[in-house]
Amino acid sequence: MSPRTRTAADETADGGSATIATVERAADVLLLFTETPGPDLGVTEIADALGLSKAAVHRVLASLRGRDLVALDERTRRYSLGVAAMRLGLAYLDRIDVRVAARPFLEELSVRTDETATLSVLLGRRSRIYVDQVTPDREVIMAVTLGEPYPLHAGASSRAFLAFLPEDEVSAYLDGGSLDALTTSTLVDTGALREDLATVRAQGWARSYGERMDGAASVAAPVLGHDGVPVAVISVCGPAERFAGELEECRDALLETTATLSRRFGWTG
Repeated sequence: MSPRTRTAADETADGGSATIATVERAADVLLLFTETPGPDLGVTEIADALGLSKAAVHRVLASLRGRDLVALDERTRRYSLGVAAMRLGLAYLDRIDVRVAARPFLEELSVRTDETATLSVLLGRRSRIYVDQVTPDREVIMAVTLGEPYPLHAGASSRAFLAFLPEDEVSAYLDGGSLDALTTSTLVDTGALREDLATVRAQGWARSYGERMDGAASVAAPVLGHDGVPVAVISVCGPAERFAGELEECRDALLETTATLSRRFGWTG
C-alpha cells in the first residue's frame, strides 16, 4: 500500500499537538518554581526535574522571560518567578470571596465536631465581625450574631486575629487606649495579653472560656493569606461545660480546615 499523502488537516493537527506540548512544558516549568523551596532555579535543575533537554528548557524560559513570567539573574544565570507571575497570583487572590470559599468547610467542620463553626473577618483596625456560621443538629447549641462588631482582645476569634497581625498593628491596638472587659473573664491587662498573643502565635490557635460571652467556649485559628496576615478566622464554639471535654478534637479538626483554606489563599508557610 502506498503511503498516504499528508493533507493540510494533518499538518494542522501536528501543529496543534506541538502547541499543546509547548504550553504544557511552560506550565510545568512555572509550577516547578512554586514547588521548590528556594527562590530560583538553574537550567540544569529544571531539565533534570522535568525530564527535558537543556535546549528545550532554554526555549521555554526564553518565552516566559519575554512575557515577564520569569526573570534571569545575569550574574548567577539562575531564574526566578517574574512580576507577571506575581500579578497572576494576586489577580487570583483578589477574586476569591472568603465567605463563599469557606462555606463548605464550615459545614464539614460543624458536622465533624457536632458544634457551631463560625467565620469572622476584620472590621477596621480594632474589631471583627462574624459573617457566617453553621450550627449542629442538636438540642443545646451556641449561636453567634452576624455583623455585630467585637474588639480584637476579647474571645478566641478576636485573639486569633490579633496574634497574627503585623507587630506594629498589634502595638497600635494595645497602646491605643484602655481595653474593655466584655465579661469578668476578658483579658484586659496589656502585659498578660502580649504573653497570651505570643502563645497563640506560636501554637497557631486560641481558645476562650467565657471571655466574650458567659457560658460559651471556643477554639479559633486564622486563615492566612500569601503574606501571612489573616484574611479570616474560623472558630468552633459550644457551651463551656460540654466544650471542655472536646477541646482537643475540635482544635485538631479546626487546624486541618484552616490549613487547607490558607493554602487556597496562597499561604505556603
